[in-house]
Amino acid sequence: MEELWEGLWMNCYSQADIKMQCKAYDSLLILPAELQAARGFMCVSIVLVLISLVIAACGTEKNSCCRDNMRSKNITLASAGCLFLVSCLTTLIPVSWVGHTVIQDFYNPLVVDSQKRELGESLFIGWATSGVLLITGIILLFCYSKRRSKEGDVYPGAYAIAPIKEESVYLERTPSSFHKHSGICIKLDKFHISGTAAAAQDWTPPHLTHC
Repeated sequence: MEELWEGLWMNCYSQADIKMQCKAYDSLLILPAELQAARGFMCVSIVLVLISLVIAACGTEKNSCCRDNMRSKNITLASAGCLFLVSCLTTLIPVSWVGHTVIQDFYNPLVVDSQKRELGESLFIGWATSGVLLITGIILLFCYSKRRSKEGDVYPGAYAIAPIKEESVYLERTPSSFHKHSGICIKLDKFHISGTAAAAQDWTPPHLTHC
């Protein structure tokens, strides 16, 4: 019994008494449209995943890439999450396209039995990889939203101005030989002194009472 596997870069076949033999495609133009597109999409997906991993590492709190600028780290983390979602699409599209073509040809009565194919293990691995990339992107975006909500709470009272209550204090002193009645009224925002010069010279520690 002979088995044939068609991949992105080569096709392989094996028999019962012969080892598996693989051969690269002679030309890119002989490939069907879904395999040609799958090659490009998978290359883009691999590059996006590598870039996303580097950006996500720079967006962690313990990384000193952005120093202590939490806003830059949050933007970096969100960018990594978006790139993971894009890489999920670039992986899911070609895998689903090839799977759809295989299923369509399998149930097509016009296609001979020798040309009908079945779903291989690589397609299931591609769908599982798309799910992992999707979950990773969602987790990073969730962490970004959680950090974003705490970004303004780092210094909750940094710009709060406490209201100043204006309060006046009346200072009364005991009568002296120069002046029997004098007083000084002090306010917190400005000083207002009432009395005579002679009273100021003969001033003794007052008794503080509220006006």
